[in-house]
Amino acid sequence: MHEPVAPVDPDVDAHVPGVRAEPQARAWPVTAAVSAGGVLGALTRYGISTALPHAPGGFPWSTFLINVSGCLLIGVLMTLIDQVWTGRRLLRPFWGVGVLGGYTTFSTYIIDVHTAVRAGAPGVAVAYLAGTLVIALPAVWAGVAVAGKVPAIARRRNERRRQR
Repeated sequence: MHEPVAPVDPDVDAHVPGVRAEPQARAWPVTAAVSAGGVLGALTRYGISTALPHAPGGFPWSTFLINVSGCLLIGVLMTLIDQVWTGRRLLRPFWGVGVLGGYTTFSTYIIDVHTAVRAGAPGVAVAYLAGTLVIALPAVWAGVAVAGKVPAIARRRNERRRQR
């Protein structure tokens, strides 16, 4: 029989013996951060989808906007966490998993495609299906590229301050 394995945080390097499993006492703040962030993200998504409704055969602009902007923001966030805000344990769970996980909605994306097909609008379904991928993936790259410039800008600003 196999013994149950303790949950492992994705930030934990399983190859380093001292950090293989996260102690349960440390897991609660992460769970709370993800939960709080998820509420904020889901409420934001709901607000946008309510403000921009669409007919069953129409192009779902709200979901498109949410997913593309979420991809852009995840590129920015992960780059800043990796290069600028290192060592902040709850930042990625709150913003990345919680807020952006609750905000983006790729399951609704698939439902919207299915709904458009069933409503007799296969052209809208294909345009939406392909358009989201064609725009969302470069949005992640753009977020990474823009946020990747932040450390150099911060260094130049700090150098100018020191010279004054």
